Amino acid sequence: MPQDMEKKPFERGERGERGPRRERRERREPSEFQEKMVSINRVSKTVKGGRNMRFAVLMVVGDGKGRVGCGIGKATEIPEAARKATEDAKKHLVHVSMKGTSIPHETVGRFGTGEVVLMPAPAGTGVIAGGPARAVLELCGVKDIRTKSYGSNNPINMVKATIEGLASLRTAEEVAKMRGKTVEELLG
Repeated sequence: MPQDMEKKPFERGERGERGPRRERRERREPSEFQEKMVSINRVSKTVKGGRNMRFAVLMVVGDGKGRVGCGIGKATEIPEAARKATEDAKKHLVHVSMKGTSIPHETVGRFGTGEVVLMPAPAGTGVIAGGPARAVLELCGVKDIRTKSYGSNNPINMVKATIEGLASLRTAEEVAKMRGKTVEELLG
C-alpha cells in the first residue's frame, strides 16, 4: 500500500477532545401566548395507490390581554400539524377591545353559515359559551360574557365567527377618537 493511502486515525482537537455535541431537540423558549387545540380532523386524499391520510388541527392562541388568533395546520403527524397551526394562528392575531372583564357592547360574528352572538355580562358571571367559542374567549382574556351560537356548529366556523365578532368590538373612547370628538359629545 502506498504511503499516502494509509488510514489516518480519527482527527481530534488540539487536546484530543471531541467537538461540541449538537442539540438533538429544538429548545422552545417560553412564549407569551397560551395555546389550545380545539379540534383534530383526520382527512384523506384518494390517489392512484390508495388513500393518503393526514391530520388537520385547529389551534387558538392568545395572550390573555386582548390578543387572540386561530390557525389550521395539516400534516401526517399530529404534533407537526399542531406546530404548523400555532404558527398560522400567531400570524393572524386580532386585537380585542374590552371593558373591564367583559366586552363593551353586544355584537354578532358571522363566518360561513356559523353565527355567534356575544353579549356583555356583569362581573362574576363567568364565560357562558360552548366549546370552540369558549376556547377563544378564555385565551383572549374575557372573564364575563354570554354567547349564543346559531347555524353551523362546525368548530372552524364557530372559532372564526367568534374572532370576527370580537374584532368588530369598539370602546366609546376608540369611536370618539375616530370621529374626532370627545366621549361626552358622543354619548350626549
